[in-house]
Parts: sequence; structure tokens; C-alpha cells
Amino acid sequence: MDFDLSEEHVAVQEASRDFAQNDLLPGVITRDNEQKFDPALIKKMGELGFLGMMVKPEYGGGGMDTLSYVIAMEEISKVDASASVIMSVNNSLVCWGLQIYGNEDQKQKYLVPLATGSVIGAFCLSEPEAGSDATSQHTTAIDAGDHYLLNGTKNWITNGNSSSICLVIAHTHPEKGHKGINAFIVEKGTEGFVVGKKEDKMGIRASDTHTLMFTDVKVSRENRIGDDGFGFKFAMSTLNGGRIGIAAQALGIASGAFELSLKYAQERKTFGKPISEHQAIQFKLSEMATRIEAARLLVYKAARLKDQGKDYIKAAAMAKLYASDVAMWVTTEAVQIHGGYGYVKEYHVERHMRDAKITQIYEGTSEIQKLVIARELLK
Repeated sequence: MDFDLSEEHVAVQEASRDFAQNDLLPGVITRDNEQKFDPALIKKMGELGFLGMMVKPEYGGGGMDTLSYVIAMEEISKVDASASVIMSVNNSLVCWGLQIYGNEDQKQKYLVPLATGSVIGAFCLSEPEAGSDATSQHTTAIDAGDHYLLNGTKNWITNGNSSSICLVIAHTHPEKGHKGINAFIVEKGTEGFVVGKKEDKMGIRASDTHTLMFTDVKVSRENRIGDDGFGFKFAMSTLNGGRIGIAAQALGIASGAFELSLKYAQERKTFGKPISEHQAIQFKLSEMATRIEAARLLVYKAARLKDQGKDYIKAAAMAKLYASDVAMWVTTEAVQIHGGYGYVKEYHVERHMRDAKITQIYEGTSEIQKLVIARELLK
């Protein structure tokens, strides 16, 4: 086992770190306060290749491996988790799903602009009554010959308003259960497609999260992904890879909070010496660093397995479960180390604490990860 990063991976790490520090950091507090993400930053993410990292070059992507992706996700998440969730959805859920399961026409029409960042995408699975229970889709897609009629509501959709292309999961044959579900490519602006309210969230506030509503939306048969009834398998397979991205996001949030805490502990003085010289603070820093390193190894292992074409379902679930718990714990400790300063926005760690919580919830709650892990263990 080689734990050293290759020259290519180090280059990705340095490039993503530079972008995070030079472009994302200056306005991160303002974006969080105003709940808006600057479109110019999304454009630059696309120009730098962060929105289609794993897409093949012939479709406009960087042709990089999963490890490169998680390295970039960690560095960007250290500074701005709202930026990294935009990146995660576009890479892990939308681009990857289209590249693996889309046909050539779909890739040329939709994957290329998504990979280059000229547009961004959204993944529409969750509903008011179908979150963790993804089989209970109430959104329907009735077969009308050369097209489908899409009706329903999707909740908690990241990039809900800023996206141009949505992958929508819907039931075509409810009587068949999960085998009657399909996945569709739906373009923003299609008649009957309405963007609903924007959620006022605790964390990742700069990323737009909306309800999307579909009323007799005509979707061409050509925009169905895979064979009839393939939608549930498409969604679950895509989410398995997406968990690696969110695990990397959680890792980055934890790492960012730790780095701020380490710096603060060396500068802040009490009783005539830096608080880093107090054993109580040293113990906190030691455990934070250890848990982060353990999470990083889990995330890297899942990424390596995916890159090697091996079964990574259990590894991805373990990485997301543990890294998200680490993110929540480390950010809480970071606020504690900062004391009163940790409770104000200027010092960033309170935002990291708010951002960390969602990593235990979206793309499969921690409880769902435990079910996935148990299922894999008991095969």
C-alpha cells in the first residue's frame, strides 16, 4: 500500500487549494449571509475543470480518477461547503450518471455542456414522502407514445433554480414497485416545469435548494435513461458514487475547522501562554487530527476501489457514515476551542459547524448508511 499522492494528485490538490483560498474565501461569509452563490464562481469552477472532473475528455471533462475528485472536494470544502455541494451534485450524480448510463445522443447533447460547466445540473429523487424510502415515488411519468407526461413534486433539490438540466426519477408503472421507476432528463424551461420556494437552510446556505413541481410536463422518450424500469437502479447506483463525494465534503469541512483551530490555538493566549500549550487544548487537537486522518483513509479507500472497478458500496457507506460524524464532532470542538470567538461569523468555524450537519442527512442519512453496511456484511 502506497499512501503518498502522485504528482498528478498533488497538482490537483494545489490547484483546488489555490482556487478555494484565492477565489472562494474572500466572499464566503457574505454569500452565506445573503444565501446566494456568485454565478461567476460557478463559471470559473467550470473553466478550471472542477465540474466535470471524472468525465472523459471526448465529452469535455478532465478524465480524472475518483481520488483526484475527492482531493479537490476536500480542499474546496475546507473553505466553502456550498461551493463543494454544487460541485458534488454536478460531478457525482449528474455527469457520472449520464456518462455511465446515458446513450451517445444524450451524452453529446447534455453531458458535454455539464462537464464543461456551461450549465449545471440537478438530481431529483427526494419527495415530500420519499426521502430515505426512495421506492415510494409519487411523481409519475405516464407513457404517451413518443413522450411521457411528468407530474409530481421534488423536494430538497440542490441547484434547483440555478440548474438547466435535471435528472428526474418518476414512476411509470406503480404496480411494478421499484421495477416500474424510470429516470428522465428534463430541461429547465419546459412547459409545466415550475421552480418552487427556496429553502431557508441552517447550513450550506449559499447553494440554492428548491422544491420543483411538474404538471403535465412533456418529456421525449429519447430523454429516458436506459431501458423501461431502469430508473431505481440508476438512482441507487448513482447515489453509491455520490456518497464518496459527500464523504469528501464532510472530510473537508472537518479539515477546514481543524486548521483554523490549530492556528487559533497557537495565537490565542491565556494565563500568559498560547492555549496550544494547555493540555486540555492539546488533547482536543490530537483527537481531532486522528479522527480526520481516519476519515481521510476511509474516503481514499472508497475512491481507490471505485477507480479499480471493484465493489465499493460498503466502503462508500462507511466513508460517508464516519466522515460525516467526524465533521459534526470536529466542528463542535472547533467552536469550543475558539470560545466566544467561535460563536461569531468572522472566525468561520460556526459556519463549518452549521454546514457539517447536512452531511449526516443528504445522499443517504447515517441510518441508511448503517443499513447499507449491514446488508453488505450479511450477504
